[in-house]
Amino acid sequence: MIPELPGSAQPLVVSYIGIRRAIGVSGLLLPIVLGPIGWLMGIDIQDNMSSYYHTPLRDVFVGTLCAIGIFLFCYRGNDWIENWTANLGCVFALGVALCPLDAQTDPLEPVTVAGYLHSFFGGVFFTMLAFYSLVHFPSSKPTNREAEPHSPQRNFVYRTSGIVILLSTLTMGTFLFLLPADWQQIGNDYNVIFWLEWIALWAFAAAWLTKGRAIVADIAIDLMAFTQEQILKRQPFQKRSRPDITS
Repeated sequence: MIPELPGSAQPLVVSYIGIRRAIGVSGLLLPIVLGPIGWLMGIDIQDNMSSYYHTPLRDVFVGTLCAIGIFLFCYRGNDWIENWTANLGCVFALGVALCPLDAQTDPLEPVTVAGYLHSFFGGVFFTMLAFYSLVHFPSSKPTNREAEPHSPQRNFVYRTSGIVILLSTLTMGTFLFLLPADWQQIGNDYNVIFWLEWIALWAFAAAWLTKGRAIVADIAIDLMAFTQEQILKRQPFQKRSRPDITS
C-alpha cells in the first residue's frame, strides 16, 4: 500500500510507480515484439536482439531502449547511489540504442567505433539491471523506507531476478569468449544469445513490475505469500502426527 501523504503529493507517487511499471512493461514486450511478432511479419529470429537494428524492426528496438533510458533518468531512488545507478542505466541504455552493432559481424569483432561502444554498453547495461534487483530493490536495505506488503516474497522475486540476469549475462560471456568457434556456430544456429537476452529482460521486467505493484505481479506475490503461510501452518501438525519410534 502507498503510505499516507498530503493530497498534493499523491499524483507524484502515482507517477513514480507508473515509471516503474513502464520500465517493466518495456522489458516484457521488447523480446515478444522482436521475436515472435517479427517472425510472423517475415523477419527471421536474429542471433541477438541488437541485430534487429538492421531489420524493419529497428525503430522498435531503438525506441524501446530509448524509452527505458528516459524512464531510468526520470526515476529517483531512496539515496544518491540509487539515483546515480538510474542515471548510468539511462546512459548505457541510450548507448546500446544509438551505437548500433555492426551489420553481419561477430559481436566480438566490431569494425567501427559504434560497434565497440555497443558491445561495451550492452554488457554494462545488463550488469546495472542486476545491481538494481540485488541491491536497491530489496526492502531489507536500511535506507529503503518504502513499506511493501509481503516484503519477504517481494525480496525473493527481486533477488531471484538479479541472479537470473547475472547468470544469463555470464552464460552469454562464456558463449562469446570461451566456446570454440564450431560450438558457437551451433549455438548461433539456435539463436542462443537471443534467448538468453530474452530471459534476462523478462527477469528485469519481473523485478520492476513487482516494484511497481502491477496487478499481475501483486496477484503472484499474494499467491506466494498464501502458499507459504499454508505450508508453515501444516508443519506443526505433521510433526505431531508422526508416531513415536522407540527402540
